[in-house]
Amino acid sequence: MPTIFFYGPRLERERKIELIEGFTRTASEVTGIRKEAFVVYLQETAQDQVGVGGELLEDRQKK
Repeated sequence: MPTIFFYGPRLERERKIELIEGFTRTASEVTGIRKEAFVVYLQETAQDQVGVGGELLEDRQKK
């Protein structure tokens, strides 16, 4: 059972559905594995829980 993990910002339900469909479709096309076999996990992460370039993403985006 192929698994896709996505760590990113909070999304509205419609965007989550779009993201899951897109990941699944593309992975299926590239690998030749049927779509029904894929599992996608979305992990919502707040900007104060992510570091980029040695600083919090929250602070970086304020610049």
